[in-house]
Amino acid sequence: MKVGILKKDNTKKYTQCFHIYPAMMIPQVAGRILDEFGKEAELLFDPFCGTGTILVEANLRGIDAVGTDINPLARLIAKVKTKLIPIERIDNYLNEFKNFVFLIKFRNLKIDPKIPNFKNMDYWFKKETIYFLVIIKEFIENIDNIDVKDFFKIAFSETIREVSLTKNGEFKLCRISKEKIDKFNPDVLEVMIEKLERNRKGMLEYLQIKKNNSKSSIYDFNSVYLIPKEIVPENSVDIVVTSPPYGDSRTTVAYGQFSKFSNQWLGFNENNEVDKSSMGGVRIKDFIKFDSKIINEVVEKIRNLDNERVYDVISFYSDYEKSIKNISKVVKKGGIVAFVVGNRRVKGTTIPNDEITKELFEKNNFIHLKTIIREIPNKRMPKRNSPTNIQGLTDSTMNYEYIVILKKN
Repeated sequence: MKVGILKKDNTKKYTQCFHIYPAMMIPQVAGRILDEFGKEAELLFDPFCGTGTILVEANLRGIDAVGTDINPLARLIAKVKTKLIPIERIDNYLNEFKNFVFLIKFRNLKIDPKIPNFKNMDYWFKKETIYFLVIIKEFIENIDNIDVKDFFKIAFSETIREVSLTKNGEFKLCRISKEKIDKFNPDVLEVMIEKLERNRKGMLEYLQIKKNNSKSSIYDFNSVYLIPKEIVPENSVDIVVTSPPYGDSRTTVAYGQFSKFSNQWLGFNENNEVDKSSMGGVRIKDFIKFDSKIINEVVEKIRNLDNERVYDVISFYSDYEKSIKNISKVVKKGGIVAFVVGNRRVKGTTIPNDEITKELFEKNNFIHLKTIIREIPNKRMPKRNSPTNIQGLTDSTMNYEYIVILKKN
């Protein structure tokens, strides 16, 4: 079964407009899954919640939601997106910030901020840019309302990325050319105001449409290792909707690299351990057999092609298998799981994540209902890439996603 999202569909409505992020789920996809399979649901669980797209859609439908993510930046964005912050409260601090910017720009207000000392900061940011980022950071630190402070932080996070010397069309860190650096002089304060005003509009829309008492709770536990029973008890979840990583961060989507600057400036994770903590981030050194015929067949194919690269694949699916086992335990009998996955390629071998997901859940007492196929439009990943880094040797990347729907027996 195939499903598409119309080009006219606005994917940035309400608080969904907050902050770009790698591999974000289209809100309409999450919404349609919930409309078809979550009509009676009271509790949703998203074990890879990212910036909370699915949590927002659940709350809009009156469904309480629990989400978890290992990336502190993602958790912050998800928290703010699902929080009802009175617009008057935002406006008080937004007007104060605009007055502050006016004084700096037109009244020559002199500030002597304390410049942080991040590794390679001068490589990624111009000196003037650093100065204005520090000014904004100090303003945010003086906001006494925690919800508004977090609201400002996510606008600041996106500003950081936009005014850095990295290519903003890519998620991995890649510095722009020297020619572009010479011409690149962003108005840091105005960029921050633009992000705040856009997010204010999104929050206002969210406040106007959300007319129920549902809420979201966001945590940092990793479903590979455990799902705390005091947070999500066994047999308590009506529906799981999520989009897990399609492979290890090193060779697919580098969430840690994307978040590095924000996590540094916000004081979350200066050592940038996000990618190492993700599925497959810790490389297994031993060859293992899986409780999955499909994974074993894929592993054997890749092993025959590259006896080193295969351990990246083994490491990822070892974690993936554990995560699915843990997720299966928290779903009620008759509960629904909807996993949105992509079928990646390694060494020219297609890895059927849709079939692997189906097989692993079936081994945990689920019945497969259907798989919906959707073409991915406007991808920021290229249609083809060079996974071997050999010039001229390219391979196709993921152009379709598969929504695997299962029901607990």
